[in-house]
Amino acid sequence: MASQKTLPSEQSVDAFIAAVPSARRADAENLCRLLAEWTGESPTMWGTSIVGFGTYRYRYDSGHEGTAPLVGFAPRRANLVVYLVGGVEDRYPKLLQRLGPHRVGKGCLYLKRLDVVDHEVLRTLVERTVRVHRGASRRALGESAEPG
Repeated sequence: MASQKTLPSEQSVDAFIAAVPSARRADAENLCRLLAEWTGESPTMWGTSIVGFGTYRYRYDSGHEGTAPLVGFAPRRANLVVYLVGGVEDRYPKLLQRLGPHRVGKGCLYLKRLDVVDHEVLRTLVERTVRVHRGASRRALGESAEPG
């Protein structure tokens, strides 16, 4: 089976964000602060260009398994890419309608600017993603999804 390509690295999050072009840097700094607050997790570089928060284990029916950040983001040239739960568009259509300007991928949001989206809606999407991913991690590890 192929090995996982994107893993946590020792690269400095602060140095990475400091190197982001100025047009996107303030949004990257603000989003990093918000995601740390909302998840309760410290930022960690995943690969060379994704800032992740926390970790979870996943296992697909195919047998493929790995580790991924609970949530993450990448400040790309055209957008801030926020990595959320897969199928975010089908899971949370009403929240996405209230979010503000964005595009959606399979498990990510593409935001042009952080200041034009509703931060409370974004926070709810992040918190729900964390809950889903923590449940997936417990299942992948063979633990009960119920506390106690």
